[in-house]
Amino acid sequence: MLPYLSLFDNLEYKVEGTKVTLLGQVVRPTLKEDAGRVVKGIEGVTEVDNQIEVLPPSPMDDGIRHQEFRAIYSFPALSRYAEGAIPQIHIIVNNGHVTLEGIVDSQGDKDMAGLRANTVPNVFSVTNNLQVAGPGK
Repeated sequence: MLPYLSLFDNLEYKVEGTKVTLLGQVVRPTLKEDAGRVVKGIEGVTEVDNQIEVLPPSPMDDGIRHQEFRAIYSFPALSRYAEGAIPQIHIIVNNGHVTLEGIVDSQGDKDMAGLRANTVPNVFSVTNNLQVAGPGK
């Protein structure tokens, strides 16, 4: 398990045969190491290419993360995405640049999250990579 995984981290993977490539961004260096260790322990995995980026420590980025959380999740139409152990909309902040990752129910929710993210001061850019769940998901 990854007990330190949060909505401020984004983990992705690619599988090619028995090789797994880990991608994404994390705030804590230990999370990168933990993710690699967990995947190496999966039966059938023979190789792990850990390309997870560790975001640089930054008090400014930490402040933006928390402001983005409030801007997005305090909005009534988006608050339901905060349910569960890890909220569905991940907020990645790197040197003042914000990227939204995750899955939402509708294009309207995706657009609203992007609009809300753009209201936070001191943000240089917002990239909205949220995906809209297809029918039946």
